[in-house]
This record gives sequence, C-alpha cells and structure tokens, in this order.
Amino acid sequence: MQNNNELLQKINEGYPRFSKGQKKLAEFIREDYDKAAFLTAAKMGEEVGVSESTVVRFAMALGYDGYPGFQKALGELVRTKLNSIQRMEVTYGRISQGEILASVLQSDIEKIKLTMETIDHGAFEMAVDTILKARKIYVVGIRSCAPLASFLCFYLNLVCDDVTAVNTSSPSEIFEQMLRIGEEDVIIGISFPRYSMRTLKALEYASNRKAKVITLTDSVHSPMTLYSSCNLIARSDMASIVDSLVAPLSVVNALVVALCMKKQNEVITTLTTLEGIWDEYQVYNKDELNMVGEKMELSGASENMNWSGEREYE
Repeated sequence: MQNNNELLQKINEGYPRFSKGQKKLAEFIREDYDKAAFLTAAKMGEEVGVSESTVVRFAMALGYDGYPGFQKALGELVRTKLNSIQRMEVTYGRISQGEILASVLQSDIEKIKLTMETIDHGAFEMAVDTILKARKIYVVGIRSCAPLASFLCFYLNLVCDDVTAVNTSSPSEIFEQMLRIGEEDVIIGISFPRYSMRTLKALEYASNRKAKVITLTDSVHSPMTLYSSCNLIARSDMASIVDSLVAPLSVVNALVVALCMKKQNEVITTLTTLEGIWDEYQVYNKDELNMVGEKMELSGASENMNWSGEREYE
C-alpha cells in the first residue's frame, strides 16, 4: 500500500522522461488528484485529452501492473485529504439520484468482503485474549465513531466486569477518566478518517502507562497504530458525505461473539439475572412488541393488534 507521498514522488521523479501525453496526466493528477481517484482510465483520458491506452501506459510507467493498481494508490492518496463537502461533490457527481441506494449498498458489501480478505486473524485472536485478561477495559471513539464505541461498550458490559466508555466531550475529561489506567488494563481506540487527535492522545497516554492498546481503524498506515500492538483493520474508505462504518461494525460484532463464546456460562448467568431484574422491576412492561402467531402483542398489555391493524381486547 502506498503512503500519501509516494505516488506524487514517483510522478515527480519520472516527469522528465514522460511523453507529452503522460506529462499532461502528471499535471492533472498533481492539481486534481481528488477528482482523478474516482475516474476510469477512459474518463481520465477524456478529461485530460489523451487516449485510454496512454493512461494505462502512464500507470505502468509509474511501476503499477495496470490501471487498477494505480487507481488504488490514488485512492490512498486522497482518502484522508477530502473534506466532507468535496466528498459529497465527488460522489454525487458520479452517480445519479436513482443509483444512490444500490451504489451505497454495493459499496458496503465490497468493504465487508475486502475486510474479510485482509483482516489479521492473529490480531483478532490477540484482541479477544487481551480483553478477557484485562482488569479494566476502556473504549474511546469520537464523532462518527462514537456509535461504534457505544455499541461495543453495551455488549462488553454483558461479558466483562469493568468497562468504561470514555466520555470525549473535552480533552481534559478524557485524561481524568483514564487517570488510573495501568498495565493490567486495555484501551480500545476506534478511529477512521478523518482521524481524531483526541483518540490518538488517549492511546498515547494509555501506552505511556503501559496499558494494552487495541485499535479498530482502516489501515496499517493509520496514525492510530502508532501506540498499538494489536490492530483490527476494517475498510471504511467510501467517498461520500459519510464514511461507511458497516465493515467496522461487523468486526465489532465478531469481537463480541468471540468473547461470548469464550465466556458462555458467565454470559448465560448475566442474561438470566437481567431477565429476572427486568421482570421484577417491569422494565419492559407495556414497552415491548412481540409477535405471537399473526398478532403483534404489546407485553404486559391486555390489548393486542392483528395484522389488519385492529385492536383486539382480551
């Protein structure tokens, strides 16, 4: 995988020997690589005024096997540099309104497939063992990653004894909540482009205190891996106003399931206890819908609703 400067460095080094058409391509990429990353070889040639074959030869002149490898390097270059407005403009410039649903769902499917193909199974098993052995577990995720952190914390609390969702409303609060983190503890940091400096600082602090650090991020080149010995990589590089978090959520699900399988008896005991508490304190009384045959039943209520929408009284 190319780092953010390597592609441009290759272009700069090769520029003197490029043909006239290749130099036009080089200049286009230097100035508009954010746009170039989402063009087919034919479209790029059309944009620059050269043939599709010239674009392919240009990619090969830079050392890539073909255009797909070159386009992937462009994607890596642009991924952390597009702001939300630019990403929205690029995306909606590429697909019509009627294609949005299918395009986004297909992109999410591809992210999960790519994650399945590339995720480090050894790192996954290490993450499970590290969490199981930890005295205390901290989870930090900011902005769009906050729902992932919250989801993970909810289920970790069913499996583990001491879980803290780090409140990230201010930098000072982060360190106040992590004040006593130590080498018997673990922190799970979740961050995707644009990366959060607050999350990075939390991981740095935890690492300095010799705590175990697990990251869920999008690339081995992510800054989140600087302080982590266990990296769970999930693809999340959809170019649009929002980043796809489907693959990261799938990894979180897998993590929770693996933990539950390791602690089956404890989990069953916890759930049984919770069910008893919910019943005793009427937690879901008149607040839970269940399907009973073809009827939709409101728990704790004396009235049911059939499929026609009519209420039936018992």
